[in-house]
Amino acid sequence: MSRYTGPSWKLSRRLGVSLSGTGKEIARRNYVPGQHGPNNRKKLSEYGLQLQEKQKLRHMYGMNERQFVTLFKKAGKIKEGKHGENFMIMLETRLDNAVYRLGLATTRRQARQLVNHGHITVNGKRVDIPSYAIQVGDVIGVREKSRDMKIIKEAVESLFGRPEFVTFDEEKLEGSFNRLPLREELTADVDESFIVEYYNKLG
Repeated sequence: MSRYTGPSWKLSRRLGVSLSGTGKEIARRNYVPGQHGPNNRKKLSEYGLQLQEKQKLRHMYGMNERQFVTLFKKAGKIKEGKHGENFMIMLETRLDNAVYRLGLATTRRQARQLVNHGHITVNGKRVDIPSYAIQVGDVIGVREKSRDMKIIKEAVESLFGRPEFVTFDEEKLEGSFNRLPLREELTADVDESFIVEYYNKLG
């Protein structure tokens, strides 16, 4: 299954969660799109809830199904902690998400584009793979040739705050994870236990 490239606002409303992280998509129209959206009170089955939570998280991080499942299985091999929580923490360590968390982009989609186009470095070396796994202490920065880019400057200037698990130097335009995030520091809009149940049923 390929990555979703359609209108993110409509998808956010359908899933009932802000996929961009800004909250703008559902602030004015907090119901599913379509003619009968405001009056849609359809109750989801248990499977429907599990599928919805999976889709929320997958689209939030902009991943295709194969990438998502591969990382989910990898998280299941970690002996300590809960499978779902480990999975969400591993999602946070993707390079595109790290760029977003540091405030170098306003959305994860924009962060993924910056990585794809070669504007981002890890420990001084250019990395253009959005799924690249960041380790605690790795330094994520902007290539010298890209430091005057308008979208990066605007993203840094418009950010009100960063998570406590990251550090950032605005002058150098670089930062890092000083530790792995805790579950309570991540989105509360997703119940990862439903995702674990969903994939367990599929075997």
